[in-house]
Amino acid sequence: MQRLLRLVSRVAPTDSAVLLLGESGTGKELIARSLHVLSKRGQGPFVPVNVGALPESLIESELFGYAKGAFTGANSDRPGLVEEADRGTLFLDEIGDMPLVTQVKLLRTLENNEVRRVGENTPRLVDVRVVAATHRDLQQMVAEGRFRADLYYRLNVVQLELPPLRERKEDIGLLASYFLDRAAKRLGRPVPRFAPEAMRLLERYDYPGNVRELENAIEHAVAVSESDSLSAAELPTSIRSPRLLGSGEADVEDLSVGTPDSHASSAALIDDRSLEEVTREHVLRVLASFDGNATQAARQLGISRTTMWRMLKRYGVARGGA
Repeated sequence: MQRLLRLVSRVAPTDSAVLLLGESGTGKELIARSLHVLSKRGQGPFVPVNVGALPESLIESELFGYAKGAFTGANSDRPGLVEEADRGTLFLDEIGDMPLVTQVKLLRTLENNEVRRVGENTPRLVDVRVVAATHRDLQQMVAEGRFRADLYYRLNVVQLELPPLRERKEDIGLLASYFLDRAAKRLGRPVPRFAPEAMRLLERYDYPGNVRELENAIEHAVAVSESDSLSAAELPTSIRSPRLLGSGEADVEDLSVGTPDSHASSAALIDDRSLEEVTREHVLRVLASFDGNATQAARQLGISRTTMWRMLKRYGVARGGA
């Protein structure tokens, strides 16, 4: 990430088109905004466009605008998002979702620095820097004829790739602290601290939703917390039990949250006992430690109360505490 940020600082002052590659949630829009703020266009508009969220029937008029009477409902002239970004930066997120017909018109805009509204014949000059982003393999799409090669090379002047969070786990602690501070201020609460077991869970999770998922998890924990320490139980279930099985069973490691000694005993038994037997023993031991209170035991195990009841029923254990 430090290397990436150094590249951003070098590329930002130029007017070169930039293509950002990375999985969803890796922070592509944040990098695009940084490129804008650090550029000579920083005082101009930053116009983000999620191409994938625009209906195919409306994408052309949204991007390029339209003239009055161009189609039913066009009651007045309207500039498009490209014109709104004049003297600034146009951020085209999920560019891989752009229809081929629209790609042609965008290419013309980039080549000639002009835009033609739907229903007009006279082009208008625009001064726009384009930053595009995608999680798709554009080279493969070009090979398959689903993305224009000429537009790909026009956009791919400078390519920056954002690594997924699971490949830079050393960043998790710093990011978590930053999101914790921001979430607490947003919710008007004192900034809590992470309990050690909560931070261990955060650091071992793989984050399929990347930085966005981490931020949401921290905000969730702050919202439900009732103390000055965020515990493991206050993190979302997806992080507490990342490998929870659809049948209602969880693997041994996931059920051992908060009970480090169980890892060693489970490892010793795993060769000659079934997963079901090991899981049953651990669940019942945790349940006993909470005097039969299934709700507290489920929270400690990192599973839902419904899953807990289902498991106890399978083990032939009558319902006890709430």
